[in-house]
Amino acid sequence: MMLPAKALLAALAAWLVLAIASAIEPALQPLDNAAGVALLLWAAVDWLRARSEALPAAQRVVNATLAVGEWAQVELRFHWAHRVPAELSVFDHHPSSFQQEGLPAAVRTAGNNAQALRYRVRPRARGDHAFGRIELRIRSPWAAWLRQVQVAEAQEVRVYPNFAPLTRHALRAVDYRNARFGLQQRQRRGQGMDFSQLREYREGDSMRQIDWKATTRMGKMISREYQDERDQRILLLVDCGRRMGARENESAQTSGSDLSHFDHALDTVLMLAYVALSHGDRVGLMTLGGPERYLPVQHSAATVSRILRETYDLQPTLQVSDFERAAQQLLLRERKRALVVLMTNLRDEDDQGLLAAARLLSSRHLVLVASLREAALDAAQDEGIQDAFDAARVTAAVDYARRREATLRRLRAEGVLCLDVKPEDLAIETVNRYLAVKAANRL
Repeated sequence: MMLPAKALLAALAAWLVLAIASAIEPALQPLDNAAGVALLLWAAVDWLRARSEALPAAQRVVNATLAVGEWAQVELRFHWAHRVPAELSVFDHHPSSFQQEGLPAAVRTAGNNAQALRYRVRPRARGDHAFGRIELRIRSPWAAWLRQVQVAEAQEVRVYPNFAPLTRHALRAVDYRNARFGLQQRQRRGQGMDFSQLREYREGDSMRQIDWKATTRMGKMISREYQDERDQRILLLVDCGRRMGARENESAQTSGSDLSHFDHALDTVLMLAYVALSHGDRVGLMTLGGPERYLPVQHSAATVSRILRETYDLQPTLQVSDFERAAQQLLLRERKRALVVLMTNLRDEDDQGLLAAARLLSSRHLVLVASLREAALDAAQDEGIQDAFDAARVTAAVDYARRREATLRRLRAEGVLCLDVKPEDLAIETVNRYLAVKAANRL
């Protein structure tokens, strides 16, 4: 596509003024005709020259996998085999859900036949995304036209949950000496169930830890040291239903600064899986309320990667989550006792369905319901009352919170472990509860 440049538009405007003047003063008619012919020749020859020029070879350099919420660099490379235009403007058709900085960009080539341009993108949603073609506006040799063309090919990328900071936090969980991120120390020296090693007696060791045979043989007090049991089974049950699309700040979605409840749940899945695997346990995954994904419980170095691949493109759906059906499916798939961690956004209408599912699962497994509590609910209960509308809103919020808490109490009465935390605290609190279960030998 050829677009008129500013120089051509300015020339046309000047010729129009001259035409008006010649209509008033006939003596200017020859000058007007000469100017028109010159303008036409200039525009036509420049159009032909611009159309005949070869387009540059273009390449986009970007990682095939990106992390949601993290800035990533994109580099655009151009190479001309023949004449290099003096300047051009560039726009890369990045995925519409990405933020970007640095586009459109003006490039002055200074005669160099190889050029590179860098800009940044920030994915705001997980899943499969695609860059479109690169759009160029190239100034013609005589600056009368802008040639608008598209170069390079579309390019697909995958956007995964941002696992890097989660890994750093999880490493803090493994290192019990540091609780700066809220991961509490749960290991009890020598008080697990699996034998670890023999060592010299220390003050505070219980009598049952003393190995009398080794003590007689060594001539000094020797204690057995135990560690928390390993090779236990952890099954992560993730709700993909409509409730998980909630965000604490809907307006922040456009800036990419806010994650949905489902995003927080996936972050928790990855962090808990990483910590559990580092403790020698087996981890599996199952979803409900949306696309059905199932990963059998296993222990391998590739487990976290498999979870990433299976969940990176999941999004909350508009379906109503059927907890009882999911519990029945899980019981058919998981015959051995496991810690089942259900991540959901508990609502007051969940009472009967969730209680029935908890009873089913508790017959064989230890169940932990990790619920995300909406900050808006807490804020609504603390709002001041200025009029009847405010009073009605606060009353509704308080009533909703009471019914929700009543559901949690009934779950606890069934022997279900429960967490009710803000989304940003879900990962840390769930890992802490897992460590507490390990320490108490409840599996």
